[in-house]
Formats: sequence, C-alpha cells, structure tokens
Amino acid sequence: MQKYDLYINEKKPGIGLYVPNGSGLPDFADPKEWIFDGTAEQTLLPSNVVKSVEANGHAFRNMD
Repeated sequence: MQKYDLYINEKKPGIGLYVPNGSGLPDFADPKEWIFDGTAEQTLLPSNVVKSVEANGHAFRNMD
C-alpha cells in the first residue's frame, strides 16, 4: 500500500502538502515553513489528492 507524508504550513496551518513517503519536501517548499505531521496510507486520502501526488509529485490540501 502506498503511503504519503503530510507537511503542514507553519504560517498557514490550514494548508497541507502531501508527498510520497520518504521523498521529503519538493524544491519549491521552504523547509522552515513546513512541519512534518505524519504519514497516511492511500486508502485514508481523497482520490484527488492521490492522483495529484502521482501526477505532480505533490498535492496541496485544505485542512480546514
């Protein structure tokens, strides 16, 4: 089962960034602004998030 790491934006906690498990933050993300918040299995995420990660290497999600 595929897993994804979740990072929360420190300045905007309502924004989450998912990446494949173990891949780290994408180049555009400032590591000082993102906090690792855990790992989720594919079955626990909306399908549009999974598709976006597969297509782009990352996906943003409104966490509110």
